[in-house]
Amino acid sequence: MRHETSRWVIHRRDFLKSSLAAAFLAGHAATASDSAPKLSFGIVTDSHYADIDTRGTRHYRESLAKMRECVDLMNDKQVDFVVELGDFKNGAETDNIEHLRAIESVYATFDGPRYHALGNHDMDSISKAAFKQNVENTGIPRERTYYSFDRNGVHFAVLDANFRSDGEDYDSGNFEWTDANVPEAQLEWLAGDLKQAAKPSIIFLHQLLDRDSGSHYVRNAKDVREVLNKNGNVIAVFQGHNHAGHYAQVEGIHYYTLKAMVEGSGEENNSYAIVEVLPEASLTVTGYRKASSTELKTHAEPRS
Repeated sequence: MRHETSRWVIHRRDFLKSSLAAAFLAGHAATASDSAPKLSFGIVTDSHYADIDTRGTRHYRESLAKMRECVDLMNDKQVDFVVELGDFKNGAETDNIEHLRAIESVYATFDGPRYHALGNHDMDSISKAAFKQNVENTGIPRERTYYSFDRNGVHFAVLDANFRSDGEDYDSGNFEWTDANVPEAQLEWLAGDLKQAAKPSIIFLHQLLDRDSGSHYVRNAKDVREVLNKNGNVIAVFQGHNHAGHYAQVEGIHYYTLKAMVEGSGEENNSYAIVEVLPEASLTVTGYRKASSTELKTHAEPRS
């Protein structure tokens, strides 16, 4: 099976200004061996799997086969871990748990650690508790919907923006999908988590953070970005939710929104990517199938 690819290259020149980055690079002198990635991971989003008929451009049933292709490629490339960025399953009048179990069973064929970020459709017909009981985040307690982990000197945090403005969890469709929020308690956890990690950091979540308004954006995105910017060590944020995909750079942090798996019929309309973290704190994102078709090189200005 042929996997069409395109390459996006993201640089963080301003990251090198920090003392942490200097220490980070000191242990990785520029040698031939250091040209190899520190680590690589796979990302996929918005599979929206359900055994229901196609609606518009969304081909729900095809996501099982698309996910198999994605996982097969990740296994072939031997990435260090995989993360799905939400809307793993889609709501249906019946069989929601069965649909979730079906797509999870395919995702679980990845031969390594795997993680989930919650999306709004993951709770459109079931509770967060039900979702958590039917998926696995490797090494993470099942009750956690936001959490962090480390790999090869890089810190990763997965956020959960599936809270209403009144602070209540999304639960079995008790929400408007445009009302996404990261509560104060989670912001406090994030600030402490990033401070304690004290190393290059990457963030994953479903809804978008790079703007302050719009239907796909976290309502208190500005508050979340303030935490990320203040920490000074966040390299990038990987997001889903906006099916068309998107890229932005805000105050030196890169926000990469992956295109949705569910959109379009046939293997040519699949979407997933591999991210390589390089010793000089750069990221290379290689998109497969329709995932990004442009090379992007950015040279951020130093942050104040």
